Amino acid sequence: MASGSPSNWRRELKFRTSQRIRKIRHWLVARLAIGLMTVLRLLPADKALNFTDRMARRIGPLTSRHRLTLDNLAHAYPEKSPTELETIALDMWGNMARLGAEYIFLDKLFDLDPWSGKPGRIEVSPESIALFQRIAQEDKPHIIFTGHLGNFELLPVAAASFGMKVTALFRPPNNPYIADYIQSMRSSNMGALLPSLSGASFALASILDQGGNVGVLVDQKFTKGVETQFFSRICQSNPLLGMLARHYECDVYPARCIRLPNNRFRLEIEEKLDLPRGPNGNVDVRATTQLVTDVVERWVRENPGQWMWFHKRWQISKHRRRFRA
Repeated sequence: MASGSPSNWRRELKFRTSQRIRKIRHWLVARLAIGLMTVLRLLPADKALNFTDRMARRIGPLTSRHRLTLDNLAHAYPEKSPTELETIALDMWGNMARLGAEYIFLDKLFDLDPWSGKPGRIEVSPESIALFQRIAQEDKPHIIFTGHLGNFELLPVAAASFGMKVTALFRPPNNPYIADYIQSMRSSNMGALLPSLSGASFALASILDQGGNVGVLVDQKFTKGVETQFFSRICQSNPLLGMLARHYECDVYPARCIRLPNNRFRLEIEEKLDLPRGPNGNVDVRATTQLVTDVVERWVRENPGQWMWFHKRWQISKHRRRFRA
């Protein structure tokens, strides 16, 4: 059938109409979200964060994602009662709401001054301080990984305060207007940021090739990725960290943020991992991907209400691809 046929024209019109509707919907949602953030900015930080937590605990259970959350939790913790799972789910909604609101208060929340001796909202153990400083002083590339726990956005800010330059890989929100707003908020408080779009792996490789440091999130679903076990269930994980570590023989460090009561945070960086290797001595990419997944699971088990259980982490692609190391 010719390209100018009525059926093709109707399909094209339908596609363009749906794109316009989607763009309008994104714009409206973004205006609402940005307006809410603007109002919250008028409040003291603690009151604004506590308010968003309370609202999220009421609104979250009304969404379809709450059902997905409870289903994921039931698979992860078969020994827990429905009441216990509901409590974790509510904690998760509160954590996610606080995370969103904290974007607009980063300048007020981040008060880390490890040499002052004065307690603040941010605490870092002497062991973690020593590791941050050691990495900053080493003239070689490093990979620091984390998961969506607590306010993970504070980690690159902390790294910068210790003189460590880190380029953080992040996944922009699907809504382009919200993505632009958040990007502007993040850029003023953090080091270099790299969207996880096409070509991001080459950009990270270039940074490591120049002896730089990169930060990556490793707990998201990666379509056609390496099959790993997470809470005893198969999921697909991004093998990029293992591939980069093998190619550049760089040290890999786990780091995380733990949310504490009263809008406080503990930042931790752990000793570098002993990466598994194959018969030829090279880093085993598949085993390394499982290792970092195990680290994230340990963190989540310690603070289950601080992880995003509404994510489709265990959804498997119908068109599986065999990974070749």
